[in-house]
Amino acid sequence: MEIVILDGYAENPGDLSWEGFEKLGHTTVYEHTKPEEILARIGSASIVITNKTPISAETMDACPGMRYVGVLATGYNVVDVAAARARGIVVTNIPSYGTQAVAQYVFALLLELCHHVGHHNQAVQEGRWTRGRDFCFWDYPLIELAGKTMGIVGYGRIGQATAEIAKAFGMKVMCCRQSGGEGMVTLERVLRESDVISLHCPLTESNAGFINAQSIAMMKDGVLLINTARGGLINEADLRQALLSGKVQGAAVDVASVEPIREDNPLLGLSNCLITPHIAWASKESRQRLMDTAVANLRAYLDGAPVNNVAQ
Repeated sequence: MEIVILDGYAENPGDLSWEGFEKLGHTTVYEHTKPEEILARIGSASIVITNKTPISAETMDACPGMRYVGVLATGYNVVDVAAARARGIVVTNIPSYGTQAVAQYVFALLLELCHHVGHHNQAVQEGRWTRGRDFCFWDYPLIELAGKTMGIVGYGRIGQATAEIAKAFGMKVMCCRQSGGEGMVTLERVLRESDVISLHCPLTESNAGFINAQSIAMMKDGVLLINTARGGLINEADLRQALLSGKVQGAAVDVASVEPIREDNPLLGLSNCLITPHIAWASKESRQRLMDTAVANLRAYLDGAPVNNVAQ
């Protein structure tokens, strides 16, 4: 059995092992695959593993031996699932692997907004403390989280884990999700009453760009905004204006509307906007869980009892 991994670098840049796949069949790993390389690299393989390399209906037709596509992520929009279903191809995803890693990262971003640890370390390293008259100095307002309200938009596993950490900091927590439910409040209330807003919802046609000039206008002056979900949830041009005006005191985003981020992204170059390169999920522990689940998904398929099959 031939297993082809089309873009394994993000999952395993060298600190993990592909051994689990190798035990199941002859495995070829490519770090990256360009669009024009997809067909040749899949060839006659029956098992295709992908992260962000797209698998279209045309690719399925050109590679008729393909029977299984394993996505190394929770989101599976890189695969034409309807086409796979019509052709009897199983498509699996990884439904949960980075919950704790992402929730922890939310607070790495938030604490940096509150204390500017990196900036103050750099200032000390450059000698400002050595030359200073006083026993301390700070260049930004320092913010205490206890007693503040965190609004969480999207209350799945990651949103729930984030809420628990917020409570440990002494924060009040307010949550909303599209499906509603016990304990949930409206999105408008989250926007109006939160001191910190953290996004944890999937990107859909209905919520694309919902953080925009209109929704920002509802927010408290000086709100902090965190996005570890999807860049397309935010109208980045509108957020830029809100950051420049001070309506939003600070933002921290681990995702962008186009990734890798483009040179003309409106959020670049702002002193009150932190941007990191989509790494909230990427702790070694998290990636190992992803690897283990991906192997288990394939093993279950080979045993005739597929799990996490999104093409049913």
